[in-house]
Amino acid sequence: MKNAKDGLSVGHLSMMALGTVIGGSFFLGSSVAIQAAGPSIILSYIVCGIMVYFILFALSEMTVSNPDSGSFRSFASEYVSNGTGFVVGWVYWTGMVIAMSSEATAVSLLVREWLPTISISLLGTIIIVGVTLLNLLGARQLSRLESILAAIKIFAILAFIILGLILTLGLFPNINTIGTIVFRSESFLPGGIKSLAGSMLIVLFTYAGFEIIGLAASETKDKQKTVPKAIHYTVFSLISLYILSITILLFLVPTSALNESVSPLVSALNYYHIAWAGTAMNVILISAILSTMLAAMFGIGRMLRSLVEDGLGPKFLKDKSDVPYRGILFSGLSMLLSLFVGLIFPRVYLFLISSGGFALLFTYIMLMFTHIRFRRRNGMPEGKCRLCGFPYSSLFTLLGLIIAMFSMPFISGQTSGFFAGISLVAFFTICYAIMKVWNRRRLPDTDSVYPTKFPDNRSFLTEFSKEFHDERHKKK
Repeated sequence: MKNAKDGLSVGHLSMMALGTVIGGSFFLGSSVAIQAAGPSIILSYIVCGIMVYFILFALSEMTVSNPDSGSFRSFASEYVSNGTGFVVGWVYWTGMVIAMSSEATAVSLLVREWLPTISISLLGTIIIVGVTLLNLLGARQLSRLESILAAIKIFAILAFIILGLILTLGLFPNINTIGTIVFRSESFLPGGIKSLAGSMLIVLFTYAGFEIIGLAASETKDKQKTVPKAIHYTVFSLISLYILSITILLFLVPTSALNESVSPLVSALNYYHIAWAGTAMNVILISAILSTMLAAMFGIGRMLRSLVEDGLGPKFLKDKSDVPYRGILFSGLSMLLSLFVGLIFPRVYLFLISSGGFALLFTYIMLMFTHIRFRRRNGMPEGKCRLCGFPYSSLFTLLGLIIAMFSMPFISGQTSGFFAGISLVAFFTICYAIMKVWNRRRLPDTDSVYPTKFPDNRSFLTEFSKEFHDERHKKK
């Protein structure tokens, strides 16, 4: 393994997480959520930001307490069951592979505006091959590139905030002071609680990707200090950037003027005839998606390594080096396969690609469930890296995620994602059952050591109550 001095720093880890999270979902997809919820969208971003904070701290608590573990999938295997770890790992990997092949298609479509003669298949192939080869350079080199791409996105958001303030205050040439006229004309909750709840699912997707911190933690120096700091920086930066930019947006343009096919930031600037906004945002959107793809490949390569090391993946993917070359190459080939399946069988592909959101929600639900089992066995850990407000924070987050997942069939465009996700979970559950029968000796069964049945409510609540009492006693 590498020396501690060569590990990822707080800055590297934070920029890698921001590079993963701030992508097409925010720059393009947030239009739908803003249009549905109106000004109350700010509440969605705050609540989802709090949930992300709790999820990340639950993950970091387990990561710091188990320095040799490979990923959040490893914790599911250890604290729930081997089968759960298998399903979580492969559902996450599959969902991300399909989603990233879709992102390659999205970048190809954007590039074709400048190079219309080049086919989408060729552009998509070049993008996936490039992302794969760059990941072979290793964490340290990749983090530098991610920092540059993340900086471009952050700069773009900050530039929009500053430009929006100038427009609002009437300091822009030939444009009258906007003030609060647009904002005051909007109903705070135009679609009622139902629209607000629906917007939260989309907002949660704009935060998705933060789990890269857990996957990259094995390559950081001094986890006890680095991981908690990276989480604080990441969550604070995300919530601040999102809320400031959305607030400015609400002052600039009526939500009815937003379109799901155009970035809300571009719509706001176009509203005031700032013509260069579309071209500039096109460049930023390309860099944002490429940044997300690079970080996602980093994560799923290490997820494969974790699965293989625990005997839950093909042996030929086993790597002894720090960089999981085989896992990265296999993931890249899988993305290419997914890309061509989409071109040949578009209907099947559209169904599968919609499973990406479900895969992430499923992963976060299992992560919080695993953390509860972790606390049940180990109690409250020492040090600063621990989830505050347990058990209420865990229950609040777990309940919110479950509601978000089961609300998917009632949200326009998310129904197929829900059923595609359920199909993925069922498929890998069957795969594990078959593998267990055929490979019983080679695959250790942890179920006898870590019971899969949840404790009865009485003992579970008693343990929560005891821990809450201990926490209050320590504060006194």
